[in-house]
Amino acid sequence: MAVSFRFWDDCIDPSDMEAMWRIPEVSTEWLDAGESRDQRVHLSRDPDGQPYLTQTEMKAVAEIIVSRHFDSRIDLDMICAIAELESDRQPLAIRSDRKTKKTTIGIMQLTVETAEWLFNELGYRSYEVLGNPELLYRPFVSVYLGAAHIKWLSNFEQKERSEEFIIRAYKGGPKKATHKSTLPYWKRYLSVKESLPSRKFFDDGPLLNDTSASASASSLPSASTPISATSPTAAQTTGVVFAYWDTSAAPEDMEEMWNHPEVLKEWTKSGERQGKVRFSHDDKKKPYLSRVELKAVAEIILSKHFSTKPIKPTILCALAEVVSMRFINGVGPRTGIMGIDYSTAFWLYMELGYRAYRIDSADDLAKPFVSMYFGAAYLGWLSEYEGRERTPQFIVQAYIAGPKNVNLQETGPLWLKFTQALGNYEDIKKDQGTCSIL
Repeated sequence: MAVSFRFWDDCIDPSDMEAMWRIPEVSTEWLDAGESRDQRVHLSRDPDGQPYLTQTEMKAVAEIIVSRHFDSRIDLDMICAIAELESDRQPLAIRSDRKTKKTTIGIMQLTVETAEWLFNELGYRSYEVLGNPELLYRPFVSVYLGAAHIKWLSNFEQKERSEEFIIRAYKGGPKKATHKSTLPYWKRYLSVKESLPSRKFFDDGPLLNDTSASASASSLPSASTPISATSPTAAQTTGVVFAYWDTSAAPEDMEEMWNHPEVLKEWTKSGERQGKVRFSHDDKKKPYLSRVELKAVAEIILSKHFSTKPIKPTILCALAEVVSMRFINGVGPRTGIMGIDYSTAFWLYMELGYRAYRIDSADDLAKPFVSMYFGAAYLGWLSEYEGRERTPQFIVQAYIAGPKNVNLQETGPLWLKFTQALGNYEDIKKDQGTCSIL
């Protein structure tokens, strides 16, 4: 059952597509992303290349399905929270249970058997799923049948059931609704549901790196459009080239740099003056950060934005050495000093809420503070990838090659290069034998 979707139009009917466009939050998000009604609409993709629905899109699908088929009597946030837990809103998600030997698929993670039972026995026949199990990968179909299952559970055995019963039964079946095995799922559900955004999307006020308090979300790019289509890497752009620190960093960040003792010493010695601090350049005129500057940027970013996460600045510096050699435009296809591409940065911004720095284009990732910020955010995400505490070797390899490409038995060259880079930073020389990422 090989199914793949690149565009929204690949996985929903035209009438459903029109319904999506009619929801103001969706049309605003899509138009801001450069989508248009006369063109196919791109699905967003995560760092692993998997398509997913944004939270705005997910809530819109739930809203359309519930109002159309269930008289608006099912909690939209319940559907959205289940989708978040079950599939991370990925329409192509598939999971096999070793104990039951059953496979669940789609955004709402339903089995083919459950879908066919809902169709045959309970009369949910808006979508012809009999003999067409691949339909369960389609967002509207999955949400429709997921909502039907929720409705059935809400009145299981003709008794009005609590939200806790419904959620735990959705996970483990009605017989496990009070079993200890489903309690952790209920607790995660409550946490996820509480964190869902309200209908008023992106109402966060001015961003720290925004020069205008009236800046609107309309200027934001979107991960919905593939990076290759609209957002070339910094190395490929028509050429943002920063000659001076002051044109690539916010005034408050420059003030932090001048207040850093080692930076002050280095800049003063090289004759720099406030308002016009030059980047260092190699013999090919490519701008780069000195190790003192790089470490200062890492320390400032971590102290201002990641003070609750014990990420070491030296780790970020070593990664920068490996992926970009400290060149502010990056090396090859890797963007900026931390090698974070635009689609990953915007995913972190849009989906995980890292919004201290605005990213209007890939050019912004050539700014050292912006690249370092999203590099630190990505490192933190990788450290708990798929809800598990990860080893330093996993995190480093995943950062460089992607989490789906990690093979800890073949980490040798990458890990060696990384540990050698660590040795360039004075405070970690004493402990090169045991590297701790976090």
